Amino acid sequence: MLEIRKSTERGLADHGWLKSYHSFSFADYYDSRHMGFGPLRVINEDRVYPAAGFGTHGHRDMEIISYVLSGSLAHKDSMGNGSSLQYGDVQRMSAGQGVMHSEFNHSPTEPVHFLQIWIEPNVKGIEPGYEEKHFDAASKQGKLCLIASSDGREGSVLIHQDASVYASILNGADKVEHVLAPRRLAYIHVICGRVTVNGIDLQEGDALKADEELGITLEKAEAAEVLLFDLPY
Repeated sequence: MLEIRKSTERGLADHGWLKSYHSFSFADYYDSRHMGFGPLRVINEDRVYPAAGFGTHGHRDMEIISYVLSGSLAHKDSMGNGSSLQYGDVQRMSAGQGVMHSEFNHSPTEPVHFLQIWIEPNVKGIEPGYEEKHFDAASKQGKLCLIASSDGREGSVLIHQDASVYASILNGADKVEHVLAPRRLAYIHVICGRVTVNGIDLQEGDALKADEELGITLEKAEAAEVLLFDLPY
């Protein structure tokens, strides 16, 4: 079964300093049809305007992944971590027992554009954890690059859930295929460009939910960057 989630149907929050599109119900946006998909709970496409950001706030028992698309995102947390994330950087924060953090765009002129992804963990009450890694464009060009997994294999960041997250950059004749094991879900989110997924044409901001499929095929792309989530029920 395949279900399209159109970009234009997502929730929108415009706070002046922050413009955020919500793929799933989040904060003041609620849609009972879109509460998550398997353990995937949040995909927010955030644009934070210059000299603005999220003040210090807390999380608990959630795997939080930030995928920066442009600009620079400054991060500080109660574990003592501080960094500045650029395009290609993937950050994982396991909130566990509880963590406080802030995110800020220090540029006086340029916005920062990133995806904030929440995945529900399969364990609770763990010690908070943090990790970040860089995946350059070449590592994603014409193939599926594993960026997050339950065991940190292939240089991916480690998440506390039986899930795998892949990133890919596709164009022209590029074609990639991903086999799904029995009783697995797939969620495909198009960051930019256009791509055909299992025969369905998708464009920037669109997504596809796949249930009871044998696999996923991405092809006929036009300057596309895509995330693919392989998820448990």
